[in-house]
Amino acid sequence: MDSGLLVLRLVVGLLIAGHGVQKVSYRLGGNGLAGGTEEFRRDGFRGGRLTALAAGGSQIGAGLFLAAGLLTPLAAMAAMGVMTVAGTVKRHKGLWVQNDGYEYPLVLVTAAAALALTGPGHWSLDHLIGEASWPLWTSLAALVIGPGSGLATRLVLHQAPGGGHTTNGRTRHAQAAD
Repeated sequence: MDSGLLVLRLVVGLLIAGHGVQKVSYRLGGNGLAGGTEEFRRDGFRGGRLTALAAGGSQIGAGLFLAAGLLTPLAAMAAMGVMTVAGTVKRHKGLWVQNDGYEYPLVLVTAAAALALTGPGHWSLDHLIGEASWPLWTSLAALVIGPGSGLATRLVLHQAPGGGHTTNGRTRHAQAAD
């Protein structure tokens, strides 16, 4: 079981970290911070560079911590949060990745949730520091807070078409007109 958890942590963690690197640099086929900022703008997010830096940094940190098996529930929570946002962006395109759907973010959220629930295994930094088996409440908190924070981020930072921030399905522009 430990070897399986190690493989899962390494693959999932490094892929998530790689996505973060792409958002903030030209490495791994990324378009630099300007490209990451533009990607969020096209997807309807406000916040510009700060949003791209926060998303990229969260992915890099969560991915590396998952790969190392360090603070696994916290790393899984961050990974689930940022990948939940990615899933919401792709939701309108359906499930399947060949249609640019949310299949891949869903797989990463699910893998992070599984790691939060199983723990990192013996071949991890958590095990080295004596935390190989986190209390169940930390895993359950990660399962709620991770996706919940992603949904909250989407609500707070997403703009309606035309640039108005959405509140209860209506833009500020529409509310001001009332």
